[in-house]
Amino acid sequence: MTDFAPLLVADRGQSARPIHLVDKASFADWLKGRPAEDRTLLQANRFEGKSGLILLPRGPEFEVVAAVKDASVLSPWCLAQLAAELPEGTYKLASGEVGAAGLGWLLAQHRFDRFRSSAEDAERGPRVLLTGDAARIGETVRLAEATALVRDLVNTPAADLGPAEIEQAVRDTANDLGAQVRVTTGDELASGYPLIAAVGGAAIPERAPRLIELEWGKPEDPRLAIIGKGVCFDSGGLDLKSASGMRLMKKDMGGAAHALALARLVIAEKLPVRLHLLIPAVENAVSGASYRPGDVIKSRKGLFVEIDNTDAEGRLILADALTRAGEEQPRLIVDFATLTGAARVALGPDLPAMFANDDPLAAELAGAATASADPVWRMPLWDPYNDLLKSELADLANAANSPMAGCILAALFLQRFVTAEIPWAHFDTYAWRDIAKPGRPKGGDALGLRAVFSAIRKKFPADRLI
Repeated sequence: MTDFAPLLVADRGQSARPIHLVDKASFADWLKGRPAEDRTLLQANRFEGKSGLILLPRGPEFEVVAAVKDASVLSPWCLAQLAAELPEGTYKLASGEVGAAGLGWLLAQHRFDRFRSSAEDAERGPRVLLTGDAARIGETVRLAEATALVRDLVNTPAADLGPAEIEQAVRDTANDLGAQVRVTTGDELASGYPLIAAVGGAAIPERAPRLIELEWGKPEDPRLAIIGKGVCFDSGGLDLKSASGMRLMKKDMGGAAHALALARLVIAEKLPVRLHLLIPAVENAVSGASYRPGDVIKSRKGLFVEIDNTDAEGRLILADALTRAGEEQPRLIVDFATLTGAARVALGPDLPAMFANDDPLAAELAGAATASADPVWRMPLWDPYNDLLKSELADLANAANSPMAGCILAALFLQRFVTAEIPWAHFDTYAWRDIAKPGRPKGGDALGLRAVFSAIRKKFPADRLI
């Protein structure tokens, strides 16, 4: 993974090239204070502060002028294009602090090049940014590392990232940060977590299903459960997906990637919680051992579930994980899942659908999303739609015949496995970016991660700054 720490450095008077940020409203006033040769060059290049950047020569060196949307409020991504385009060297904003914009500066220099014969950026050295807000550097670097972890895991092809590799990623975190791991497989999984075992039962032995649990923190601290859907590849099972629908299903473990990255942030910040990370990791494959439409499976909670559609598998494995999390009576449960195409139809690729059984919790998450510029959108747990999940044979079905309200129905299914008294939030996230933006290349991406971490950190504040 990219080493972000050397790219954002405390300003101690080092030599650095200045970056002047302007916008359409402020450019004219800023231009008045520039030397005549600068004004001539800017006018010759028709630079009007609306877009783009230009380099102003200063002998053997240069200064940078870059247009942003609002020079007075720096977004996380306003410096990302600069970090991608500027030559190697050290830079410093001419006025104001880096703030949230440091994140985009770092992530613009991250590449997933595991499967390239030569690194794309190998010939160009790092672009270093100085900041006067030294106390914020560690936090920004950790957020960049967490985001890069999500991207790298999601981008990894399914042949190279199965349940065993997800388990190893969790074990690596435990070894790095001092946590404990328990993995349930085989007969113990089949008897204790039958929905997880059923979904993953068709996979070859090397990709056998498992429930991966990590615990960290003092036992006396309030428990925080974080759950991530870990479907390492989703063929749809016997309800086989189309070729186009299957093409990106390596990313169906995006929820697990978000959950692991969030767990790492919680531990790194030493938040006063007893963390419980749960990742049900499976491959939804096709074989003679596949679970079938019409099967009825008894869940860990004891509810009998009729399988209406084997391609609605994510909610099944999450159901057993939610039940396990609730057994420890946590103060809060959060789950991430690339769960439904219906959420994307409703909200598009950029907005994770958020469901919560607690209005104050939903308000906290929405506020954190706005403050961190990591948007989410609350969707309703509309109780009357539970009728659509009724089964003639079992306690409930895993899907409905109706094409409507798909993401709501999935969330309502999950809610049946959450203890009502425990605050719970569910994020139906895309974990992918179809169109590249500055600092956000096409491919796997973290959507909702920073918002949830911001809310958790506020809910469980650390005793001291790290």
